Amino acid sequence: MTAVEVHAVVEGPADAPVLLLSNSLGSDLTMWDPQLPALAERFRVVRYDTRGHGRSPAVPGDATIDDLADDVVSLLDRLGVERAHVAGLSIGGMTGLRLAVREPHRVASLAVLCSSAHTGNADAWRERAHTARTRGTAVLAETVVGRWLTPPHAAAHPDLVARLQAMIAAADDEGYAGCCAAIERMDQRPDLGGITTPTLVVSGAEDQALPPEHQRLIAEGVPGARLLSLSPAAHLANLEQPEQVTRALIAHATGGTA
Repeated sequence: MTAVEVHAVVEGPADAPVLLLSNSLGSDLTMWDPQLPALAERFRVVRYDTRGHGRSPAVPGDATIDDLADDVVSLLDRLGVERAHVAGLSIGGMTGLRLAVREPHRVASLAVLCSSAHTGNADAWRERAHTARTRGTAVLAETVVGRWLTPPHAAAHPDLVARLQAMIAAADDEGYAGCCAAIERMDQRPDLGGITTPTLVVSGAEDQALPPEHQRLIAEGVPGARLLSLSPAAHLANLEQPEQVTRALIAHATGGTA
């Protein structure tokens, strides 16, 4: 499949190291808003919308993790970026893992947040893709956001819940389904041992979408990887624990300890 020219926003000093942020399934690049001010002081921050999300075009049919990695390589080439620090959450983290395996010379460091090397529930992803294609992403919004935040955080931030539900509803139905297929078919477990990029794995202790055992498997599989567990935090840990995630990303990309 041909790489998609994904929509991206670049912020921060032009001569700073590049930090690329990859969004979760169903979200867009604004999910990183809490991290942006501090990150943009130190990095040339590249946020982008995964294909079929936000302002990026959708491609009919099923995608693969390699397709999503191709999109990132194409984006870096378009921006003239040879090497970047990469941080991704959920499907963004899966894309980051694939980049570290395939394009190690392009990835200066890797942060994998609330993600998985193999979800192990292919039927559920096929069902979700079918729902998106036949009924639209809006019908998924309430259930999915219910796993993105812990119940107390959701109850205290109804405006955030509404914004996140609208974000999912705005995703292209076919594009969302295609990304579900990428997750359904993905198994990166055999590749973890070959990753040489300095890797930080972040886990939300209350994550029901991709529970902590998924992150432990990645951290145990990638040589030298470090695991950071945050609580309370569900799937979008960067929204629930913004300061901790921001500090961890800065420390990891600058060679410190998260």
